[in-house]
Amino acid sequence: QVQLVESGGGLVQPGGSLRLSCASSGFTLDNYAIGWFRQAPGKEREGVSCISSSDDPTYYADSVKGRFTISRDNAKNTVYLQMNSLKPEDTAIYYCAKSSGRRCWGDGLWRARGPYDYWGQGTQVTVSS
Repeated sequence: QVQLVESGGGLVQPGGSLRLSCASSGFTLDNYAIGWFRQAPGKEREGVSCISSSDDPTYYADSVKGRFTISRDNAKNTVYLQMNSLKPEDTAIYYCAKSSGRRCWGDGLWRARGPYDYWGQGTQVTVSS
């Protein structure tokens, strides 16, 4: 069955870096777009980034643009989220999600939950001194 497993979270000081991994199984990763989301305590889940299956554009939330980089290694069935210059407001549980299609939806729709049909269990990221 389809599985997504996030890892790489932890406690980091402001200005530090983390790389999250999303290991997939049960489907052919290179046929689907993958999104990263996060949910802070008391807040709604928000889209962070999305990567399409091929050379189609990737997307980032304005709050992470220039600091986070999404990438994929289809041979390893893994999608990554490199997070640099972390801020306390980046503290959240981070989730990866499999899209139902090859491309991230444009016009900001990639940030909605609708395009995604499977979700991981999440990994905690805490940015604090």
